[in-house]
Amino acid sequence: MSDPRFAGLGDWLRGQFGTDRHTLQPIAGGQSNPTCMLDVAGRRMVLRTQPLGPILKGAHAIDREYRVLQALTDTDVPVPRPILYCADETIIGRPFYLMERLEGRVFHDAALPGMAPAERGAVYAEMARVMARLHALDPAEVGLGDYGRPQGYYPRQIARWGRQWRESPLMAERPIAALPALEAWLTAHLPRTEERASITHGDFRMGNLIFAPDAPRVIGILDWELSTLGPALADLGFCCMAWRTGHEEFGGIRGLDLAAAGIPGREEFFEEYQRNALPGPPLQPFHEAFALFRFAAIFVGIADRAAAGSAAGEDAARLGPLAAVFATRGLEVAGRG
Repeated sequence: MSDPRFAGLGDWLRGQFGTDRHTLQPIAGGQSNPTCMLDVAGRRMVLRTQPLGPILKGAHAIDREYRVLQALTDTDVPVPRPILYCADETIIGRPFYLMERLEGRVFHDAALPGMAPAERGAVYAEMARVMARLHALDPAEVGLGDYGRPQGYYPRQIARWGRQWRESPLMAERPIAALPALEAWLTAHLPRTEERASITHGDFRMGNLIFAPDAPRVIGILDWELSTLGPALADLGFCCMAWRTGHEEFGGIRGLDLAAAGIPGREEFFEEYQRNALPGPPLQPFHEAFALFRFAAIFVGIADRAAAGSAAGEDAARLGPLAAVFATRGLEVAGRG
């Protein structure tokens, strides 16, 4: 790829690897931090950086991504091995990091087309087990004891994502009535007790997992931009959005004949998670409605970036309208739809 924005990369690579001979190829599909395949003299890596344009406070914190990859590298939670972090914005105009490139399969369609039913079931069971292993880790034992503020997690998150949609230029022009209604419901139905603090991924779903080329085994969890310390059920609720949304709504599985497809129902998936997790409270409608609200706000941000011409993904303009869909789904979970 010949891109003037990466003109300084060659000199930096020569200083780090002794050669500036490289190729760079963007990876399509992501909507947040731009990601490229990087080959340096035959060494295959991945380069991940912040997006261009204005960035909300605390968003796109790739230094945190790099830190959590470092912390998890030698645990039983599979992640790509981090290689180098560069905070010098003069190299390519923004911070970036390098990590190993894993060779495997990424399933962006949660329906897993082309698979046999038994394999689909095995893939979903593995997803539940890997998430449980992540949540079972003691953050302090892996150097992440100060990675977030778990106390008051839900009110703080609701306020954060509420600000995102309220400050959106597009929402001022085309308001979504379901967003303030869902935010109000969540605020009125906060869990009464604090949940145990875990390392939460923040975007744990099928499309952010790399499976082995020949087995239903996760070899890497990707896209840690939203990771922090928080309740494990926040991650689980986010993962369960696939059951609440349709195929045309970001690749969900709502409306499919799950039994025929070999895909577990939500309750069966939760039971598999619980069999591998530390003891904890059950998943509640609040957790799923919260996940749908947060993703609706994320879609608002995607729509704003698409309008401003700084979106990372080519299909950002198509995804932006899903903000209203996800907010409506959240009200349905809350019993308000």
